[in-house]
Amino acid sequence: MSTLLVLSIVVAAVVVVLGLGRFLRAFFHQRGQRLVACPETQQPAAVRVNAVRAALSSLRGRPQLRLDACSRWPEREGCGQECLAEIAAAPEGCMVRGMLVRWYEGKRCALCGSDVDAAHWYAHEPALLDANGQTLEWRQIPALDLEGVLETHRPVCWNCHIIESVIREHPDRVVFRP
Repeated sequence: MSTLLVLSIVVAAVVVVLGLGRFLRAFFHQRGQRLVACPETQQPAAVRVNAVRAALSSLRGRPQLRLDACSRWPEREGCGQECLAEIAAAPEGCMVRGMLVRWYEGKRCALCGSDVDAAHWYAHEPALLDANGQTLEWRQIPALDLEGVLETHRPVCWNCHIIESVIREHPDRVVFRP
């Protein structure tokens, strides 16, 4: 093989790897559910951006945002998607996960008092404690209800949530020792 051919292959591989890295960064940056104020009704709407399209278009420059889903669809599916301006202005500010991270920040578990550390969410997501003493995962909460739930519920660490879940689901297998 000639040196020129090997050099061309190496350059092509570097370009592909860099492009793939940029695509993946953009994809993970755009994916996820967001809460926005619907420009038409001024009410909260849960939306999801088409992350693949945004990531592909970011390879050519600025990402082109289009909605993939909205809580107001299918009734209003033909809307002009003016809410995308809110997402473009503050992409991280309206992310549901970001709202939760900010809410849990500096909080302690309502059951054991330990810090609820959002940094380890990839392995163990924190939960919530309702007024009845039941724990629930935040994924069980519809995004449109999130703001109200965060006002009435308290934070719970992963460990306490798992213990409470086992006690609730398998009370016959739990032994309490003083």
